[in-house]
Amino acid sequence: MLLEAELSQLVLVDYQARLMPAIFEAPLVLANALRLAQMGQMLHVPVMGTEQNPSRLGENAPEIKALCQRTLAKMQFSGVEEGLGEWLRPPVKPPAGNARSLPKHLQKPSNTPTERSTIVIAGCEAHVCLLQTALHLLEDEFDVWVVTDACSSRTERNRDAAFDRLAGAGVELVTTEMVAFEWLRSAEHPQFKAVQSLIK
Repeated sequence: MLLEAELSQLVLVDYQARLMPAIFEAPLVLANALRLAQMGQMLHVPVMGTEQNPSRLGENAPEIKALCQRTLAKMQFSGVEEGLGEWLRPPVKPPAGNARSLPKHLQKPSNTPTERSTIVIAGCEAHVCLLQTALHLLEDEFDVWVVTDACSSRTERNRDAAFDRLAGAGVELVTTEMVAFEWLRSAEHPQFKAVQSLIK
């Protein structure tokens, strides 16, 4: 089971100015989040962000925010409780007319894009906002992949406890490089060199 760029969306959770100085291994975590967002742009993977109580904790790091198509300001710890799920899975438009009654071979092909139901997610704090958002996405029947080296908490123990719980719930745990090479799939991909330069 490998990630597919065409089916993926990237969610970056709460890389906020006033929170990051307290986060364990913050510079590495922020650098990997930035790599993920840059790869998302190169490979046409939609990138969304969330910010927890931005009036108190500040906005996401500007370099992250600039790469997000949309950023959800939230007070709930889970972004899903504030509408993130609707952003990731827009409502399906009902087919026009009575096309459903036609036999399959007479129906016009649908022009709706393939649903991107794979959510690649990373953020802070791993044991609070990231965990609750990831578990709610799982509950909403998304495939959830947490990028461990782009996640952290104020303490290593809390971060690791979050990873244990997420794995137990059925979330896939991956690293930034795993995401990169699975989205690419081949050294012949037109963006291979550009992506590779981000992780070298």
